[in-house]
Amino acid sequence: MHSTALATAMTLYRSGTLTLSQAATRSGYSEKELTVALQRHGITVRESETTVRVAPADTPASAD
Repeated sequence: MHSTALATAMTLYRSGTLTLSQAATRSGYSEKELTVALQRHGITVRESETTVRVAPADTPASAD
């Protein structure tokens, strides 16, 4: 069921029906986790909605 909720949330986010926050709540994911899932599925995250900045999955993390 969790994957169905994620797929539904991503579809509704892509269509503009849900905000990132609403889609995250509906999917059961955090906004950061949903942002990663959206990017992995080629769905553009609207920057006007989020302050979450996630590096692409193939970019290594670094510490200062």
